[in-house]
Amino acid sequence: MSEQSASAYVRRWRPGSLLPAADSRDGALGFVIGVLCFFACLTALAALAGDRAARGWTAQLQDSATVLVRPTAGESADAAAARAAETLAGVKGVGEVQALSRDKAVALLQPWIGKDALPADLPIPRLVAVELNKTAPAAAQDLDHALKAQGIDATVDDHSVWIADIVRAGGWARLAALGLFLLTAAAAAAMIAFAAGAALAARHEIVQVLHISGAEDRFIAGLVQRRFALLAAGAGLFAAAAAAMIGAAARILGGDSGLTPVLPIAWTDLLVLPICPLAAALVAATAARLAALRLLKDLAAR
Repeated sequence: MSEQSASAYVRRWRPGSLLPAADSRDGALGFVIGVLCFFACLTALAALAGDRAARGWTAQLQDSATVLVRPTAGESADAAAARAAETLAGVKGVGEVQALSRDKAVALLQPWIGKDALPADLPIPRLVAVELNKTAPAAAQDLDHALKAQGIDATVDDHSVWIADIVRAGGWARLAALGLFLLTAAAAAAMIAFAAGAALAARHEIVQVLHISGAEDRFIAGLVQRRFALLAAGAGLFAAAAAAMIGAAARILGGDSGLTPVLPIAWTDLLVLPICPLAAALVAATAARLAALRLLKDLAAR
């Protein structure tokens, strides 16, 4: 070989990497990480939509009250409900007041009792729907005091029990979403740690040569960390894109309220999905680095 050919060969030559650019096991590992990231993205979308629905229901209940009116002697149920509505309309902090008819009261009972289980002559108490002022709503005690002052036998429900149930259910839903996210991250971290350890163990001769050459464990762990971080970031990117398409389809097909009123997906919810590749890369980098450092320590102790 001539001197010119030798110098050209040296310029073209590059040292091989500790881990090859492609591995036959990368496809399977990337697929599993992508599936986990996809489920994490869907969990995030469901958690955001559920939280929005809970806040909407809470706002609606906080701005309203329901009054159960029982007719007194010599007074019809409709007349008692009309008198209660007129009384409540004059209370400070009350907006619109509507006395519900018997048909609406029966319709509310049908899911619990059945359509044909109510006799026609059964006395059914009337309901009065009260919309409260949003800036300065009247308290339940004020409504009850005004009704008693007019001699109306009624029970005021300010929906505090329902609001507490919704708030509690929303809190449990957020905890469940967080638990699923942490479980998904732990599963991905365990797989990446195993893959990183297996990759280094299969190349322990190269690791020994690097040690002899003066390479520190942090340098070798950095190579492994970068490799699996890029793999997880790519899988997370595809997963976020798939989840974004499903979220957009649910938003478009569901109209203004999203797929269902229970899970009203908004366009702004999709903005959280780009975090998925970054979170996947961070989890993968951390897991791969810790696994590599632990394995390198074990190899050094032998």
